[in-house]
Amino acid sequence: MTKTNPMTGARSRFTAIFVALILACSVVAMPSFAEAKAGDLFGYKATPYSGLKPFPKWRKVLATYKDRPGDCVSGKYNRCAHQKWLALIEEWRLLPKEEQLEKVNRHMNLFRYILDPVNWGVRDYWEIPKEFFARFGDCEDYAIVKYFTLRALGWPAEDMKIVVLQDINLGVAHAILVVKYEGRNLVLDNQIGQVVEATRIRHYRPIYSVNEMGWWRHKR
Repeated sequence: MTKTNPMTGARSRFTAIFVALILACSVVAMPSFAEAKAGDLFGYKATPYSGLKPFPKWRKVLATYKDRPGDCVSGKYNRCAHQKWLALIEEWRLLPKEEQLEKVNRHMNLFRYILDPVNWGVRDYWEIPKEFFARFGDCEDYAIVKYFTLRALGWPAEDMKIVVLQDINLGVAHAILVVKYEGRNLVLDNQIGQVVEATRIRHYRPIYSVNEMGWWRHKR
């Protein structure tokens, strides 16, 4: 029979205790790390700022988005779409939250994409919902109409951001809506048919984001 060296046994016990302590410390440290990462978007940290002075187009949208839409014959392309939108909001109101997100994203993505220089004769124009339904729009206009649809469904402004970013794959500027729900950043994007978690998207570099409360700058 082989005898056990007391010193070897002591070292083994010490090693086991040391490893257990390391694991325990890791378990304690992990939530704070996860919480730190929870504020990130596409791997970029968000620095908050109060006020919306740098964003006159967004301020105009906030000031005018409730303007009367007019009747069904006033739209240039899409007659009665605004009235149908209001009816859909009532239809979607009692749906589960995740189903509301899917419905809103899918429905708004059905509308035609038109660049601002073609649609409005200017380089960049931010539309209110009635303008989107009358004349369609480009990426930030999809994000805006999704934002106000969800606001009408009772989603709080602090859980949503319109994010202006760079699409690294295409080399172009782009805009999306990001909604925080159950600890996840969910992306509503006119380029993606489904609502997806931001962690699944690798080719977006966020620049800034806005909502009614303020804005955020995104950096590494």
